[in-house]
Amino acid sequence: MIDLLIIGSGPAGLAAAIYARRANLETVVAERIYGGTGQVAESSQVDNYPGLPETNGYDLGQKFREHAESLGTEFKDGEAVAFSREGDSWQTTFKSGEVIVSKAVIYAAGAVHRHLNIPGENELAGRGVSYCATCDGAFFRNRTVAVIGGGDTALDDALYLADICSKVYLIHRREEFRGSSRTVARLSQKENVEFVLKAKPGQIEGEDKVTSLMLEDGRTLSVDGVFIAVGMVPVTEPVKDVVKLDENGYIIAGETGKTSAEGFYAAGDARTKALRQVVTAVSDGANAATAAELYIRTCFG
Repeated sequence: MIDLLIIGSGPAGLAAAIYARRANLETVVAERIYGGTGQVAESSQVDNYPGLPETNGYDLGQKFREHAESLGTEFKDGEAVAFSREGDSWQTTFKSGEVIVSKAVIYAAGAVHRHLNIPGENELAGRGVSYCATCDGAFFRNRTVAVIGGGDTALDDALYLADICSKVYLIHRREEFRGSSRTVARLSQKENVEFVLKAKPGQIEGEDKVTSLMLEDGRTLSVDGVFIAVGMVPVTEPVKDVVKLDENGYIIAGETGKTSAEGFYAAGDARTKALRQVVTAVSDGANAATAAELYIRTCFG
């Protein structure tokens, strides 16, 4: 039996591993993708991580991983599919059938952006297609962009981008937005924001970068970037019967990462919280590892 099993090797999982190893806990990080560092690797440039301006997501993720490796963290390839509480320990079953027994678990499998599943979306991801305005908006300063979505995230993204970009198209499939009416009112006052309602995106066009967005009704908008804000999908299916989830499927856990199940902690994008960024994921990992260490020392001596 090991001390701590961490599910996920993104910033939250790697930060948890660093803190756990510094506390001398026997730690294993299970990762679904070999050598992965989470969604941060998809960002061509990260300009909001303190102390490391103008770095790229791949390099930043690799630095996190190298730090964890230098402390003796063990990494295991495999997808965790089931968890069960056996006495004072946790049994984690992997897709391969292997079972790891641990004193505590930190679940940091993250969340994935809901995609539009239209032509050009995957091909131009990171080359004009983005799912995070606060991450990538600065790269489109004084350019024309489109925001797709009708909820609070889409409205907030459009408001944020309106102060950076020369033109913002806000595209929503319905005539009315689902998000805050106050934000809609503020957007209505922005001269560089244009609402494109009752419209659905059909295809994102461009060779090496985004050049235009074609709507299903045949209209084509000339844009440099497309920000997709149609929701997130937490990767919490394996734990839905293990811990309490909120109405959107996120794990209910506070700042310490403590969940409704004893010895089971959540960190990163799979956890209920307002801001999902690299810096908050790292904080989550540190907090969860510290809480897990206290639990292990208290319960196992």
